[in-house]
Amino acid sequence: MDYRNNVRKIREAKMLSKAELARMAGISPLTIDRIERGKSCRVATKRKILLALGLKISQKNRVFRQ
Repeated sequence: MDYRNNVRKIREAKMLSKAELARMAGISPLTIDRIERGKSCRVATKRKILLALGLKISQKNRVFRQ
């Protein structure tokens, strides 16, 4: 499985469920699920996920591949 991002890996390393991450990021669990399966999302959504994971915006390349 080749995902275009590391959201799932980082989320699981922080022991967060999809629902918990979604709540922290202010987005729906369905959106988290789609992103973890490699679907694209808006820059604003990526920003919310990064901040909810406790990462800086400058660390986006660690999470989201271009």
